[in-house]
Amino acid sequence: MERMTPVQPPVKSADRTLEVLEALAASPGRRSLVDLSRALDIPKSSLHGILRTMARRGWVETDPTGTRFGLGVRALAVGAAYLEADDAVGLVSGVLDDLSRQFGEAVHLGRLDGPDVVYLAKRESVHRLRLYSAIGRKLPAHATALGKALLARSPDPDAQLRWPLPRLTSHTITEREALHAELDLTRQRGYAVDREENTDGIVCFAVAVPLIHPPSDAISISVPAARIGPESEGRISGALARAMDQLRAARSMFS
Repeated sequence: MERMTPVQPPVKSADRTLEVLEALAASPGRRSLVDLSRALDIPKSSLHGILRTMARRGWVETDPTGTRFGLGVRALAVGAAYLEADDAVGLVSGVLDDLSRQFGEAVHLGRLDGPDVVYLAKRESVHRLRLYSAIGRKLPAHATALGKALLARSPDPDAQLRWPLPRLTSHTITEREALHAELDLTRQRGYAVDREENTDGIVCFAVAVPLIHPPSDAISISVPAARIGPESEGRISGALARAMDQLRAARSMFS
């Protein structure tokens, strides 16, 4: 009879420290001790000690009053080190540059992280009218071309997502059957499209990066709807397909 290895409980102090980091990372601004204590269900006295320790080591910073907390520069350094050490980011860097030169539009590399997609790298649009984005930003996978390109290759996309699906714009697909139909279409044509589902006025096209199976990364090109013409989708999807062919060839040379 096979013996089951008992599940070890998490170390409470470490668990709480990581909860604080994740909460601060998900916040658009600094947060107060009371706000964090309520959100994380951590007593204020314990939380204050955690924040004081993290601040001393550079993981947390405070505002001039010392009452509101945000991520510190050490978090940025660790995030940068993650990107520098990531093989996929280095491998696709040239592809991002090429696509950016071809179209002059915003180009992103995103990675599936649970029900979300995280931006790992980007190339800015050359135009004044552009999509706002930032490396490290998280977006719901079901509402982005990046996410749909990856969900379409997932063995169980339903389990990947958090239901009910949030609606970001009036175009966001939130119904299960409609999303399944969209993922089927994505698999058939080989690329995903976000038609103003994440941001009003922005259309995105994306393909999964063929480095591992199932893929965890995707590349997208984002274009304001006002600049989308009758030939735009064909030109962009064709360029993305050729870029993935280049990556497959490069991978085979080093495998």
